[in-house]
Amino acid sequence: MTTRDFHGKWALVTGASAGIGVALARELARQGAKLILTARRKDRLESLAAEFAAEGVETRIVVADLGNPDAPEQIYDATRDLAVDILVNNAGLGQYGAFHLSPPEQEFSMVRVNCEAVVRLTRLFLPRMVERRRGWVLVVASTASFQPVPYLSTYAATKAFDRFFALGLAAEVAQYGIYVTALCPGTTESEFFEVARASVFRSRKLQSAEEVARLAIAALARGQRTFLPKPSARFTAFLVRLLPVGLITHFVEKAARPAAKPPASSF
Repeated sequence: MTTRDFHGKWALVTGASAGIGVALARELARQGAKLILTARRKDRLESLAAEFAAEGVETRIVVADLGNPDAPEQIYDATRDLAVDILVNNAGLGQYGAFHLSPPEQEFSMVRVNCEAVVRLTRLFLPRMVERRRGWVLVVASTASFQPVPYLSTYAATKAFDRFFALGLAAEVAQYGIYVTALCPGTTESEFFEVARASVFRSRKLQSAEEVARLAIAALARGQRTFLPKPSARFTAFLVRLLPVGLITHFVEKAARPAAKPPASSF
């Protein structure tokens, strides 16, 4: 299989309003796919749809918040008339900080969006792929899925879930001609660090979202089950398999620990 197989196929991209999601949508369009774009921000989706329409790319938008458990069903219902052959589970949330101090709803939302929505959407769209004996599913995990990450504890755990879910599913559905890839980006140019307030994890060498998308779509086409687009991340992921997890977590905690706030002055 090559990216030429994506030509004329409908691709659904979640979290398509920014960052890697936008880049994945553009790369799929470049490969001749038709697009269903979904995210919370209608204005951004409409702007992106207009961009694709000007290029002759057939596009449909579905405004939905995957933090709502009903959203996957809403997306499925809005696209029931289409044969969705490519499902890109890209939408995700992060939150940096001490778990016991973080807003509880943000932690719960991470689980709903990063895990529950991925399972719900895949369960809705996969059966028809099995019937057609073709399909591709991309699950955006992270290099954070390879080890615990203190102060991103929930985020890293959800991404480990995503990676293992993709790997298990890939083995199940290969017999039906369906390919599943767990994409594990390293530090990438996106809104993630600002939205998650996780600038402490920002690398000096950020990989562009466009490069991540180009490499990821190629990996999906060839059926690679786990793909790390950043060479340095591949080395790190290999290294953490050799070292005791407690040792790794100890050093990550030291490096990532939030700065202590100075005591309030009294007058």
